[in-house]
Amino acid sequence: MSSTEESNAPATDFSHQSSDYIQFPVLPPGGKLNRWSHKLTREHDYPGAQAMLYAAGVPDRETMKNAPHVGIATVWWEGNPCNTHLLDFGKIVKKAVEKQGMLGWQFNTVGVSDAITMGGEGMRFSLQTREIIADSIESVTCAQHHDANISIPGCDKNMPGVVMAAARHDRPFIMIYGGTIRKGYSALLEQPINIATCYEAAGAYAYGRLQAKCGAGEAGRTPSDVLEDIERHACPGAGACGGMYTANTMATAIEAMGLSLPGSSSFPANSPEKARECERAAEAVKVAMEKDLRPRRLMTRAAFENALVLTMVLGGSTNGVLHFLAMANTADVALTLDDVGRTSNRVPFLADLAPSGRHYMEDLYRVGGTPAVLKMLVAAGLVDGTIMTVTGRTLAENVASWPSLDPGQTVIRPLSDPIKATGHIRVLRGNMAPGGAVAKITGKEGLRFTGAARVFDKEHALDAALSAGAIRREDGNLVLIMRYEGPKGGPGMPEQLRASAAVMGAGLTNVALVTDGRYSGASHGFIVGHVVPEAAVGGPIALVRDGDRVTIDAETNRIDMVDVDEEEMARRRAGWKAPPPYVRRGVLAKYARLVGDASHGAVTDRADSW
Repeated sequence: MSSTEESNAPATDFSHQSSDYIQFPVLPPGGKLNRWSHKLTREHDYPGAQAMLYAAGVPDRETMKNAPHVGIATVWWEGNPCNTHLLDFGKIVKKAVEKQGMLGWQFNTVGVSDAITMGGEGMRFSLQTREIIADSIESVTCAQHHDANISIPGCDKNMPGVVMAAARHDRPFIMIYGGTIRKGYSALLEQPINIATCYEAAGAYAYGRLQAKCGAGEAGRTPSDVLEDIERHACPGAGACGGMYTANTMATAIEAMGLSLPGSSSFPANSPEKARECERAAEAVKVAMEKDLRPRRLMTRAAFENALVLTMVLGGSTNGVLHFLAMANTADVALTLDDVGRTSNRVPFLADLAPSGRHYMEDLYRVGGTPAVLKMLVAAGLVDGTIMTVTGRTLAENVASWPSLDPGQTVIRPLSDPIKATGHIRVLRGNMAPGGAVAKITGKEGLRFTGAARVFDKEHALDAALSAGAIRREDGNLVLIMRYEGPKGGPGMPEQLRASAAVMGAGLTNVALVTDGRYSGASHGFIVGHVVPEAAVGGPIALVRDGDRVTIDAETNRIDMVDVDEEEMARRRAGWKAPPPYVRRGVLAKYARLVGDASHGAVTDRADSW
């Protein structure tokens, strides 16, 4: 260490003890961009570290002393179309980073394919990967003293995971979304299809409603042939699920927050624009480093409100609620379930996008993409265009030069003629969910539902009943309760697309679904999830019995057992016993011990829990 640096450095630094996250306050001389890595590379303070860096590829002494270190985190693994191409994107980014005179260090983190694990035990591992992704990127970034981070996620939990990591390490950051998949097509159904079609077809198959356009049995086409055709053609290549499901919900919302480059969320995975975005990210992150634009400066209350507004406009996934709360918690931004409800009450639902609509993200891309929608919303005053973004410009400046939505397009309805005047995501409370619940109600299914409860402890019990055709239209209105599937009880709060899609495929319009678990972004119908308190901790959902009348009201935002008074509830509560833990060892057991409730984002590091 030089004598000048030695005199400026504190003898002992305890600043991290009063901060949520570890900080490295010593800055390099001369305004250089290696503000974190220079702790390892200046002079000869850490000769062992420098020896390892030379072995890893640092070419010379000048680069060692002066080049910033940029971590390039890909959520890559083979076997899932959402993620299988991300390593290649990381290589493009690395080359672009090096052209900017910086050192690019690729590393990886893990994920789980929601679509592959859906309906099975593997789905219990999905939500907790959000925490693993955040933990691993934070760990590498801080341990290796990276000066910036470019993260490349692809599947559902990937996006909030990398943003939570960014809030923790608080280094200049850009997210590159891996992009949406192209639409599939079934020749036998003569229509576009996607991953959700597979699950809905399974319900139609179980109830004898699946057939080719030419008619079952004609030309040798059986229902099994139709299902095979759907399976073969639903996912035609790389990219995340193509509707306004959770991956596209989070990507569009994070673009509205200003944490990705314009267009990132709507460029298809295999488009030329996506490859060019990877190249542009290096220059953009350098600008962010020069301006010291850190995530916690960008992750403001206004940025989160933009994310909520766009999610309501596009008909996004209920999973978004869980992730917005988690990201806000990590960034120390005050955001509550009630804020979600207020936003939904004032923002119209405009997008005719799957799962409830006709179009896909690929169609939105073709008529102008996310920037065109944001441009419209900024002009209407629904989105705050003054927020700062990773480009060093405001959101309004980012989209000003983009074309407006194509005239005559049918993907996004005009503000004057919405699909629904208020948002599709409803925050419900009542004697069945005093801590809150989240419903996805577009209005196409109606706004109020009352039915007799039919209770299932664990999702597999309902899946078996649906596969056997045991839920029937002639049974009258039913509220199917799936419980002990919350963050702790699942554990892991598994998504229940298999059940919700089977109901849609079977044409069971007499059914509503309620769970303390989650629903996939591909789910639609009269569905309520995220019930708090969950059954595993003795919430009222654990006390529901077959035959209880349950009312779900999306206008008054209530969910209640209407015929069960408090005296009866007290009797049931006194007789309730907590079930033994579903697992006792391993990552899920650890997650169950740490995780909080869904109304606070189901996080494992809530600030007020220490």
